[in-house]
Amino acid sequence: MYLGLKDRVAIVTGGTRGIGLATAKALAVEGCVVAVCGRTPVELDGLFSYTVDVTRPEELTGFVNAVHERFGRLDILVNNVGGSMGGGGFQASTVEQWRGVFELNVFSTLVASKAAIPHMKAAGWGRIVNVSSIWGKEGGGGAAYNGAKSAVISMSKAMARDLAGDGILVNAVAPGSVYFPGGGWDKRMQADREKIERFVQTDMPLGRFGSPEEVANLIVFLSSAAASYMTGSCVVADGGQSHSNI
Repeated sequence: MYLGLKDRVAIVTGGTRGIGLATAKALAVEGCVVAVCGRTPVELDGLFSYTVDVTRPEELTGFVNAVHERFGRLDILVNNVGGSMGGGGFQASTVEQWRGVFELNVFSTLVASKAAIPHMKAAGWGRIVNVSSIWGKEGGGGAAYNGAKSAVISMSKAMARDLAGDGILVNAVAPGSVYFPGGGWDKRMQADREKIERFVQTDMPLGRFGSPEEVANLIVFLSSAAASYMTGSCVVADGGQSHSNI
């Protein structure tokens, strides 16, 4: 399949680990110039790494504009950065946690997109992929995280409808439980292996966690010329884990 990604310039937020890093590597393999940001820089061939606090709008906007200035174009934005900041149900959650989770997941997506869109409009072509979660589509997980990831899906739909006439396609992906060394599920596994193994057997129809690379492959497709008739969608990649009918 022709993806048409050679020489495209892509940004991946939260691109130094997990799904973000796998996505950055996969885009680079397809011929993209890839810039990633995270709390700590990475040194990898083919990737340009920046240290950015995505909860500080001026830093995030500056990063997006710096990438455009350096390479003369910006074609793809993958808003991957996110987190639950401890999870927990509604009563256990705090106002501060909700604010922090929305800053990390929702407002980082909003700020990065607002910075990238003028560059994409000027070129008449763009792809924005927002990483949500299956918990953005159904109940489960932490209350604040659910709310934030639902907001990401809703914002993606609004962006897609507004930007369709500018040649900019916007979609969301909703991963299920993804395992990678140092990630949340790895930490839970280290704390109570038997509990997590039971969870996999009862809640994961494929009998295993997903990998960052499996989600990255979907993101790369949505970033490509091949996904030319997809916008405003939220595509699930969860091995059958979720229960939502929509």
